[in-house]
This record gives sequence, C-alpha cells and structure tokens, in this order.
Amino acid sequence: MAAALIIALGGCAQMDAALGKQWVDVTFTPNTTLAKVERIQAACSHVPNVHPYPLPRQHTVLSLMAGVRFDTTHATDANVAQLQECLQKFTSVQGFTPGDSGDQGG
Repeated sequence: MAAALIIALGGCAQMDAALGKQWVDVTFTPNTTLAKVERIQAACSHVPNVHPYPLPRQHTVLSLMAGVRFDTTHATDANVAQLQECLQKFTSVQGFTPGDSGDQGG
C-alpha cells in the first residue's frame, strides 16, 4: 500500500511538472532554410531563462516552417519580451506564439 502511494505521488509530481510548462513557438516563412533556422535559434539563445528545444532530426519544409520551440517555463515576462525582440530582427520569422500546458488538448 505504501509503495502504491509513493508511486501515485510521484506520478502527481510529474503531472504537476508537465502542467507547469510554458513555451514559445516560433514559425518561419516557407522559404526559410535549415541554416537560417539554426542561425536564428543560436542568435536568440542568449536570453536568460529561455532555452531552445532541439530541432527535429528530419528537416522537411513543413518541419522547418513549424519552426522552433523555446522553453520559457522559468522565464519572466521581460525574458519573453527580450526573446520576441530578438526574433523580430529576422525577416524569416513569421510567427511568435506563447503557449502553456493548459493549452494542450483543448
């Protein structure tokens, strides 16, 4: 019984951690190359408390347009604004969409 309780509590902690996730999805214009996406991702990775997710292994036109996701779970509003300011310098950036785990499935 105690082991089941520990497992259940561990599962709740993982669920709480997943529910607290925040990110920004950055989308690109259709003609954006992998090299441009990597340059943009690297150029804006200096923002404190913001970390880019790895790019997908397979790079197709659709996956490149789908873009880059930055983890902003521990970022302040100022950090997110700084990221947006950095990304706006690039004409290949088409969209900047903040999201959180509360957006999933709804």
